Amino acid sequence: MNITFAGESAENRAARDQLLQQEIELRRATEAVAAARRNLPLGAPIAEDYVFQESGAGGVPTDVKLSELFAPGKDSLVIYNFMFPRSAEDDRAGPTGGRSARLPLFEGPCPSCVALLDQLDGAAEHVSQRVNFAIVAKAPITRIAAFAQDRGWRKLRLLSAAGNNFKRDYKAENADGSQMPMLAVFHRDGDTIRHFWSSEMLYAPTDPEQDPRHIGTIEPLWNIFDFTRDGRGTNWHEQLSYS
Repeated sequence: MNITFAGESAENRAARDQLLQQEIELRRATEAVAAARRNLPLGAPIAEDYVFQESGAGGVPTDVKLSELFAPGKDSLVIYNFMFPRSAEDDRAGPTGGRSARLPLFEGPCPSCVALLDQLDGAAEHVSQRVNFAIVAKAPITRIAAFAQDRGWRKLRLLSAAGNNFKRDYKAENADGSQMPMLAVFHRDGDTIRHFWSSEMLYAPTDPEQDPRHIGTIEPLWNIFDFTRDGRGTNWHEQLSYS
């Protein structure tokens, strides 16, 4: 390659060329990890056909089984576990308006999860062309639906696991009831639904000054920061609103 930009120094160009080789190796590693994930042995069948609730016609809570989340011709189901309620240690400001603003702070939604779901709401229509995609929270479906309406989400399929053990069984809820932002993927193998993969790196130790990044590759926000000189930084966190 002989790419150059106006006014760049030889020192800058040499460093950029070296970085480019690192970026190419990262791409190769990313592809290799994706291939290894696709080639995983068959996972365990689901513990049960969990019954969730979603907002049905007229906003009436409606039961839906995990098996019913699989549309014809789509054998993969991706579930993001929305921390609603948020972590008890999270003291960031809650919603400033809407019905969720009336909740006690620690019964409200996690701002980081909300920032991710703001981004995924735009992607959901495209994602659902190939795979089944749903968001699961522990809060009652009426609270989830009210917040989604206030937030302006239109494409996400939102479910409540308030009445089942799905989150506990798939490591999205700790023994004390605290919620975890686990991403879980399931695969329909004939008549059997199996757990395929989860973002277990959420629980893995991180190197000093590292972000856990268990699903960082799907979040535009932080990846955009990574392209800048300042990077992700250490003192900035997503908020439900910005002044």
